[in-house]
Amino acid sequence: MAAENSSTAAAPAPRSSLRDNRFAVRLESLLVLVILIVALSILSPYFLSVSNFLNILLATAVIGILGFGATFVIAAAGIDLSLGSVLALSGVVGALSVNSLGLPWPAAIVTCLAVGAFCGLVNGVLNAKAGIPAFIVTLGMLGVARGLGLVFTNGQPVYGMPDPIVFLGQGRPFGVPMPVFIFIAVAIVAHFVLAFTRFGKYAQVIGDNEGAARAMGIRVERHRIALYVVSGLLAGLAGLLFLARVNSGDPTAGLNYELTAITAAILGGTNLFGGRASVLGTLIGALVMGVLQNGLNLLAVSSFYQQMAIGAVLVLAVWLDQVNRARGQR
Repeated sequence: MAAENSSTAAAPAPRSSLRDNRFAVRLESLLVLVILIVALSILSPYFLSVSNFLNILLATAVIGILGFGATFVIAAAGIDLSLGSVLALSGVVGALSVNSLGLPWPAAIVTCLAVGAFCGLVNGVLNAKAGIPAFIVTLGMLGVARGLGLVFTNGQPVYGMPDPIVFLGQGRPFGVPMPVFIFIAVAIVAHFVLAFTRFGKYAQVIGDNEGAARAMGIRVERHRIALYVVSGLLAGLAGLLFLARVNSGDPTAGLNYELTAITAAILGGTNLFGGRASVLGTLIGALVMGVLQNGLNLLAVSSFYQQMAIGAVLVLAVWLDQVNRARGQR
């Protein structure tokens, strides 16, 4: 009886901490972003131009949306390594739906989102119901989704999308790239869901203390599945934007994007081991990655070294997360 009372009493504790973290952003990430902007402004005369700023936002849109999906999953102590491959498969199937099957252009949108959500559903069911670790499940999906995309297209891009689809990736209302509007809209919705709804709060409670989550009556398995569906859905949306931007469904798209997306989430303050997550933080983390890549491109740094830089930032992000966790336990 005493044990039941203690577990029940412990359950409300995460709620207050979640309330405090609604607008939490890791200060170190903001500092890194400011330092990068100042340094690159000095090193390149083109960095502070309006056109380059829009290019950064355009390049950040896809990674940022993937990062939001990763944030939801990591909040519940999960991981999704299949994001880049699901992006590619979604784009390929969306392109084939209108290019080869002759379906009207809205089918590409529906197909991209549906394929992404289905891949997320498979990940969630295998993890939550079959008990297979998330790392293994999503690593397997990484290979399966990438392989399916290559099989469906014989390894070749599917070119030629309808104008309304191309507009989603290349249109510029008021001079601003359309993907930027979509990115901002998704960020607002994702932040609201994670910070102000039961769905988002329960995800963080599960990541913080699964036992307490069960004591509160949260259906942990069902919630985990839903989180992976959200992650897959956002990967499908990212695949749609990538498809629209390059005007083709490319089975090789999104290589290593999952690592960049996870880095953005962790760099922004999402706890790698669950229990704390911030969409606003992920937004800052994605901007850090976007500014870094853009600056390296302006400075004509080899893509080989750019991959090294991304890997170094990932290690830095995890180290910062460990330091913050150690501080919180004192």
